[in-house]
Amino acid sequence: MTNKNYLWSGDDNQSIDAELMDFMAGNDIKLDRYLFIYDIVASQAHIGGLKTIGILTSDEYKKLHDCMAVLKDLYQKGEFVLDNSYEDGHSAIEFYLTEKLGDLGKKAHTGRSRNDQVLTCSRLFQKDNLQHIQKLCKTLAQSVLNLAQQHTQTAMPGYTHLQRAMPNTVASWLAGFAESLIDDAYILSSTIDYIDCSPLGTAAGFGVPLDLPREQVAKELGFARVQINPVYAQNSRGKFDLVVLQSLYQVMLNIRRFSWDLSLYMTAEFGFVSLNKSHTTGSSIMPNKSNPDVVELMRASLSVLEGAMAQIQALISLPSGYQRDLQMSKEPMIKGVLLTKQVLKLMPGLIKALNFNKEKMQQAISPDMMATDQALAHVKAGTSFRDAYGQAKTEVSQITAQESLNNRISLGGAANLGLDVLQKRLRKLDKRLLPY
Repeated sequence: MTNKNYLWSGDDNQSIDAELMDFMAGNDIKLDRYLFIYDIVASQAHIGGLKTIGILTSDEYKKLHDCMAVLKDLYQKGEFVLDNSYEDGHSAIEFYLTEKLGDLGKKAHTGRSRNDQVLTCSRLFQKDNLQHIQKLCKTLAQSVLNLAQQHTQTAMPGYTHLQRAMPNTVASWLAGFAESLIDDAYILSSTIDYIDCSPLGTAAGFGVPLDLPREQVAKELGFARVQINPVYAQNSRGKFDLVVLQSLYQVMLNIRRFSWDLSLYMTAEFGFVSLNKSHTTGSSIMPNKSNPDVVELMRASLSVLEGAMAQIQALISLPSGYQRDLQMSKEPMIKGVLLTKQVLKLMPGLIKALNFNKEKMQQAISPDMMATDQALAHVKAGTSFRDAYGQAKTEVSQITAQESLNNRISLGGAANLGLDVLQKRLRKLDKRLLPY
């Protein structure tokens, strides 16, 4: 690293071994590329607070604010690059301001620490991305519901223990994923509410001897409330990251299960589902192969979330207050958020690429799978269930698969899917109401 300066170096040109600095900085400058815009926006709000309490004049505030606006524009155009000439994104902002505005640029950091600065930009990143992921989750749930609507009469075997159990429909199978995605979108709402607090103004974890207008700054940044206690603000780093990843884990668990099902159903042994060529790849050696690589990588993606959660869980076994260890929570958090967003963006396209082999699925439904229907037919005729259960074990059912499906009238069953109810729950998300 050939660093211009360090925020903590003072005026004595303190030097530090480059190799040691590389280790301490880690991937921070690369990771801060995802946070840099949020850091600038938070810095603009912070200097607004400094103006309110008289640390900055209106003219000074305007010059600093406008300079940061220029920096934001340059960064978005790719004309300002975060590279190893800076220790991190925070130092890049301050050195840019100082370079352009001289001593005035040195005032921007008054009343804050990099501790509350990184908390703030990370939280803004998390809020923004969770809201985006929730929208993607809703879009995917709608795509699955639309496909389910097309297959309410498409029969397929239902499985328990990976053994054929009872007849089911493609719509019922799909609706299970849709409902889970809808519920998980509500989890995302709860997580957004949980992290929707501004740590800016808590500084290094002890507050500052300035009457910072923290509520004003929080409101300007779009936070619902202020995170009051400075010690808690520092302790929430890693803790909040973990909560974010745990909510994403629930979403991605759907992707793993759905991908697992597809992986089985696309095999020649099942032959229930095929993918359009737009979503398969070939083998480098076997001309006959058409591989569902995208499905397998989606299935594997949950392991990245699991790894990220494990990394942060191990990391936050720490005493109160800021510890440099917490720097290492940034990478797994960002990685988990970005991967979830990437997978959810691709999922609706995968849904559209699915083709169901109705004949194969119908052929896989055998008479023994109607044994439960046979037992319940005896119950309706007056036999106790346990006796009817014994009778059905030894009988060949005369009930057809279609009759079995038509008789499944309990809410959620094949003949009463409740897709309209799920649609209503999905619409309630727009108002952030409870699903029930």
